[in-house]
This record gives sequence, C-alpha cells and structure tokens, in this order.
Amino acid sequence: MEQTKKKEIVEQFQSSPEDTGSPEVQIALLTERIREVTDHLREHKKDFASRRGLLQMVGKRSSLLKYLRGKDEERYQKIMSEIGR
Repeated sequence: MEQTKKKEIVEQFQSSPEDTGSPEVQIALLTERIREVTDHLREHKKDFASRRGLLQMVGKRSSLLKYLRGKDEERYQKIMSEIGR
C-alpha cells in the first residue's frame, strides 16, 4: 500500500489528529490491504504464502470488529457502513 493511500485512509477514519491506532483506523487499513492481496491472489493462484497472510489479516480484522462491536455498537455500525461490508 502506498504511503499516500495509507495517509488518506488514516485521515478519513481517525477520531482526532493524533489518532493512528484506533480500531476504526486499523480495520480500514486491514480492509484495504485485504483487497490488495485478494486481487494479487486472483492472478497468482498458487501463492500460498500470501494466502496465509491474507487469512491472518482477515482473522485480525474479525477480532477488531468483534472487539468494537462489544465496546460500542454505534461505532461498529458506522465502520461497517463505511468499509462497505
């Protein structure tokens, strides 16, 4: 992921100017990275190392979403609508 793209995502989902690690930001960054790796795997079907990394990212995002849902349902619904799931 390019630095400019990453910066745009962080700016879009951060809750304060110094916020770079909130669940919303992490979920948005993981979602973008998952999309990139998924596109890569469509072309390179036998790249099992990237497939494993993809599964790890999906698991991490799932954990963050589960945490956010338990912590604040409203924030969870907002991030779900914004990432397009």
